Amino acid sequence: MRWWIPAAAFCLLLCGCNLQKSKQKPDLQITRIPMAGAGGPAEMDYIAGLVTGATSAQRIVLYAQSMNGIWWVQPFAKQPFTQVEPDSTWKNSTHLGTHYAALLVQPDYVPPLRIAALPPVGNGVVAEAIVQGQGSVNSQKILHFSGYDWIVRSAESQRGGEFNAYDPENVWTDQNGYLHLRMSMRNGKWTCAELSLTRSLGFGSYKFVVQDASHLPSTAVLGMYTWDEAGTENFHNELDIELSRWGNKSGMNGQFIIQPFYVPENVFRFMAPPGVVTFGFLWEPGSASFRAIRGAAITPQSGAVSAHTFTTGIPSAATESVHIDLYDFHHSSNSSQQPVEVVIEKFEFLP
Repeated sequence: MRWWIPAAAFCLLLCGCNLQKSKQKPDLQITRIPMAGAGGPAEMDYIAGLVTGATSAQRIVLYAQSMNGIWWVQPFAKQPFTQVEPDSTWKNSTHLGTHYAALLVQPDYVPPLRIAALPPVGNGVVAEAIVQGQGSVNSQKILHFSGYDWIVRSAESQRGGEFNAYDPENVWTDQNGYLHLRMSMRNGKWTCAELSLTRSLGFGSYKFVVQDASHLPSTAVLGMYTWDEAGTENFHNELDIELSRWGNKSGMNGQFIIQPFYVPENVFRFMAPPGVVTFGFLWEPGSASFRAIRGAAITPQSGAVSAHTFTTGIPSAATESVHIDLYDFHHSSNSSQQPVEVVIEKFEFLP
């Protein structure tokens, strides 16, 4: 009898189909596309995606293309890999570029830090996805304030643990040279304000003369801090002066911090009074001394509203820059729909 021939053929056909399915390439997608930008160290956005058919050991390598056509590994040279989550999604930050690429790679793949052209699939690269940045590439808005050049943020940020939109129109200087930062509701969500110095200053004395910030709603945050995008090992060399009640209307409205904030000894809370207040810190090897003093003119007789010195966990100066940020904390239901504005009269640095 020859009844087994069709059955054998069917088995071969079935095995062939299963083999073909097992050899199908993983599907890699970029589902959240960052805005387009000229590139550089100051501005970052978030990129996210989905990959199906990958093994548990495979990882994502991200690249952003600068205006000169060079692809740079993201988010940092010391952090070139992005993990795929159990639900097959992935997410990370990236510096801005004209185009963005995600590569699914084998666990032993060594990504180049900068390349003129993306590697093709093969030799450790399993799949790739490339997209153009959203919008057009515009020149960064540079603002001159207190004798320094500052880059005004236009990309989204996850400062405070939630995404916030940033609008360069929310940052400007007036005829007195004072800096204005505004947070306003547009299309149902807050647009915030941030700017950062174009260069690093290092150890020294940092001062910010702030007009009355006691009017801030409980969920608004004014941050004046150092941040090193490349210094990931030491919590980005972040020293903070933050004015916010963090959603608690009866809470204190100011704090001095050295990161990480979850160490209780790294946070000192205080009440910032109404009126003009000068906030600052002296950053030295092994110590960071913070003060808040009434008024704009500090004299030997000036008394501190609040003062605290940290002597442990002090970062070493590297490539950090000063940031000034006004943003909404966790999009609380307590947020007012009215615009929020802060005026900073002066920034001063003494080495």
